[in-house]
Amino acid sequence: MTTYVQAFLLAIFLVVPFGGIAAQESSPAFEASNSTSTLSGSNTANQDTPAQKWYRSEQISGGTIQVGDFVVGPGRTELSVAPGETVVTEISVTNRISDNREFRLEIEDITGSPDGSSPLIIVEDAEGPYSLRDYVSFPSDTFTLGLGERAWIPVQITIPPNIDPGGLYGTILVSTVQMSDQSGTDAVPRNPIIARVGSHIFLNIKGETDISGQTIGIQTLPTQLWFESGPITFGLSYENNGSVHLNPYGEISIRNMFGQEVGYIEIEPWFVLPQSLRTREITWPKEVLFGRYTAVATVNRGYDDVLDEVRVSFWVLPWKQVSLLFVGLFIVVFLTRLFFRTFEFKKKNSP
Repeated sequence: MTTYVQAFLLAIFLVVPFGGIAAQESSPAFEASNSTSTLSGSNTANQDTPAQKWYRSEQISGGTIQVGDFVVGPGRTELSVAPGETVVTEISVTNRISDNREFRLEIEDITGSPDGSSPLIIVEDAEGPYSLRDYVSFPSDTFTLGLGERAWIPVQITIPPNIDPGGLYGTILVSTVQMSDQSGTDAVPRNPIIARVGSHIFLNIKGETDISGQTIGIQTLPTQLWFESGPITFGLSYENNGSVHLNPYGEISIRNMFGQEVGYIEIEPWFVLPQSLRTREITWPKEVLFGRYTAVATVNRGYDDVLDEVRVSFWVLPWKQVSLLFVGLFIVVFLTRLFFRTFEFKKKNSP
């Protein structure tokens, strides 16, 4: 019995100290478990954090941001590259619609108008005569912006080494993307595409090119000989017969029937795509006009400082006001004559 008691006491003596050591050793293990949990939480947070953006962005400030549209710029980018060269440019997209708005990027070819009815025509689902779209690429074709966020989108253009000199033309179209509710597969889109805005790219491949263009005329819009009043709008037509776009510019001087200059309009440079006709509309804002006028346009063709001069004459006759004036004069003359006749009649009949 004594032997059993001694063995039991010895077992208690041995277990208690080692139990304390085991507890101490298990404490770091618990801390490690907490540390692992923290790292796991950190990994989860990293997964929830958006991936590094492939574009740079900034938050705009000042004024009302939520105005229901988005802004794309610049309107036009002109580049000159050599065959085999790669260039990177940027366009900006500013979200003023709502938060977490998704956008899509597309590239389409553009061409000029043969009759001057439009500055350019977007060639969709087909290749244009001066196709650029196969040489343009983006890191991604979709991106998401917060309300009031402006993104600078990198656009890479890679030109093959065996390409011919001349102009290549395309437009980068930015549109909002349809976003469906997450409630089910048959959900109806809640944000339909509301608009597409383009940023045009005019690319000149260095080398010997055909440069040819001229101003073919000026006319009033609408085309008529006389107007009742100002303002007067002119249509200045320029034809490009070359292989690259041109940027003509100039001025318009308006003279009255005595040859005096009564108006002057500076014409800022505008683009005309190859093998196309473009009519530029320019308005003379003066409203009170009377008589015959001649508008003389002097246009620099956009190359070699060659000047064209074209003119158009027109009349401004405010017939309603003139008619009222003549009616008023007639009434005054009639009443005056009636007065004098009555006065003479009374004078003759007086004793």
